[in-house]
Amino acid sequence: MLQTVRRAFQVEEIRQRLFFTFLMLIVVRLGSELPTPGVDPTYIQNFFASQTGDAFNFFDAFTGGSFTQMSVFALSITPYITSSIIVQLLTIAIPKLEELQKEGEEGRKKMTAITRYLTVALALIESAAMAIGFGRQGLLVEFNFVNAAVVIMTLTAGSTLLMWIGERITEKGVGNGISIVLLINILSRIPQDFVTLYSQFMSGKSLANAALAAVIILLILLVVIVFVIILQDAVRKIPVQYSQKVVGRKTIGGQSTNIPLKVNTAGVIPVIFASSLMQFPIVIASFLGKGDGDGIGSEILRGLNSNNWCDPSNLQYSWGLIVYILLTVFFAYFYTSITFNPMEIANNMKKSGGFILGIRPGKPTVEYLTKILNYIIFIGACGLVIVQIIPFFFNGVFGANVSFGGTSMIIIVGVVLETIKKVESMMLSLIHISEPTRH
Repeated sequence: MLQTVRRAFQVEEIRQRLFFTFLMLIVVRLGSELPTPGVDPTYIQNFFASQTGDAFNFFDAFTGGSFTQMSVFALSITPYITSSIIVQLLTIAIPKLEELQKEGEEGRKKMTAITRYLTVALALIESAAMAIGFGRQGLLVEFNFVNAAVVIMTLTAGSTLLMWIGERITEKGVGNGISIVLLINILSRIPQDFVTLYSQFMSGKSLANAALAAVIILLILLVVIVFVIILQDAVRKIPVQYSQKVVGRKTIGGQSTNIPLKVNTAGVIPVIFASSLMQFPIVIASFLGKGDGDGIGSEILRGLNSNNWCDPSNLQYSWGLIVYILLTVFFAYFYTSITFNPMEIANNMKKSGGFILGIRPGKPTVEYLTKILNYIIFIGACGLVIVQIIPFFFNGVFGANVSFGGTSMIIIVGVVLETIKKVESMMLSLIHISEPTRH
């Protein structure tokens, strides 16, 4: 990885792209420190301090702490992520969107435009809910129409600007801009998390105990990172043979290739879906000031709260962890089913004269691909669950409450690996372009 970075800086075009990406990330972090006009930042900080769950911590990790500070980037790029997921899901229900997805470059441009408009709409709705809901409780210095409108416009503009920055990074920088913005937000919280771990397990302890705690923490992080790398890079290759065709005096085809099926086909989406669905009732209850009673509703909310999972003193609430695991597996199958179509792949192979060795084209190929896909989806979902459970276990048993959970680790590793691969691809393409000019 370090060698790739060093070689990248030696290529002028890539060096300029890296510099542009770096400047954009500086803008992102500066914007995360700019306060929203008319907002009392102490209110939201006190609100967070009063919360026992991690419903808002999950959101705050994605915003890089901007949410707790109520900066102009408080919404971060979460509206864009949500709108992208919604548009992908709507392609199943709306045939027009499915047609646009298959129209090539022009269709993708229209889909991107729809995603942008939906992002602005979601940002407007979320900012209005925060300005009105929290504003009446003390978020605004003075609750009136003007202050509420300023907060709504500021937060919406901030989220839209981040979307624009992400797209510019994709166009003029390196890697996927939205993913990189999300990455820098998550990384910005890690120093604070290490301070928290130090105060919990090392501060005030003897040198030997503190050193042992540091080694154990680093070892756990290393194991998780290695496991995530293996999970992200794991691929099941299905060999494909293309039949030979004689056109005139030329022989076309006959080559062998493969279909690479990623083990973690759905990426981090199942974890985000499952976490968001389980934390949504807790967020609503927090807005309404409910959930602290002795009724059945409060007991259900405690079970949904991941801070109560794996806690030896409250093992009865760990049923929520089982629900979480089932939801993760379900969303892994669901999301893969809408993004990967075995029938379409089988038809394209048949049209191109390709076939899987030992499998007849047509329906048998579809059944074979579906069988293999269901198998690797289950393995990938189990891997996601393992990565996500590790932080819950240490949080419940040892009280190690930090923001970089399993979801954050998967995003960090995935984005870093993806960006490195894109840099290597850019270097190869530039080499191929420059070679003819030398001769």
